[in-house]
Amino acid sequence: MLADLHNHSCLSPCGSLDLSPRYLLELGAARGIKLMALTDHNSSLNCPAFAKLSRQYGIIPIFGMEATTNEEIHVLCLFTNLEASMAFNEYAYSILTPFLNNPEKTGDQVYVDENDNIEGEVEYYLVNPLDLSIDNIGAKVMEYGGIVIPAHVDRFAFSMTSQLGVIVKGPWSALECVRIPPFMNERPLYTVGYPLTTSSDAHYPEHVGRRPFQLDVSAEELLPGGEGTDADINVFKKALAKRPK
Repeated sequence: MLADLHNHSCLSPCGSLDLSPRYLLELGAARGIKLMALTDHNSSLNCPAFAKLSRQYGIIPIFGMEATTNEEIHVLCLFTNLEASMAFNEYAYSILTPFLNNPEKTGDQVYVDENDNIEGEVEYYLVNPLDLSIDNIGAKVMEYGGIVIPAHVDRFAFSMTSQLGVIVKGPWSALECVRIPPFMNERPLYTVGYPLTTSSDAHYPEHVGRRPFQLDVSAEELLPGGEGTDADINVFKKALAKRPK
């Protein structure tokens, strides 16, 4: 199936206010996406609406966030269970740098219901880092039942390579790249044998579905409990492990 594990919504201050969970799913379905994650910066507050709407668009939902470590490395924290994602969301917000957001300068941070009605706005600026290091984030996400994929490792900002110079080992289920094979300074990037994915990192409607990838798994395998149930996290991890390295 066609998968895309990195998408923002109107909750991310650097994203479009037009990109509600509903509109994200509508665009994803139109572009053939069958497995989609909602990963706003350091928050999962738009995931409940995403969960309620996903079935009507024929998309299997993955929940989570694009977390920022204290080294300013972006990491996808992904869950197949909404409640687990929301529990990690509470933990993440408790360790977010407590810097107030100024919507006029840095953008709105609104979360909405399934009908695009605004339910609230997040007080702290969501792009700031969590008080959590790259050495610890994998284990912490796994405590909550999720998996971790370092984001856009071949980018020159907010990536493992931009901040540390290399790919460091950890409990990563995959590495996300802008392109495969990944390059840095026009040289192949040493990816330490981890499976590789691409994702759209969509912040605006025109970004949705621009860099999906093929995941070697069927809907029946991923949803052993049937349509409308949670995806199996272990099946998800095994499918990612089949990706090119």
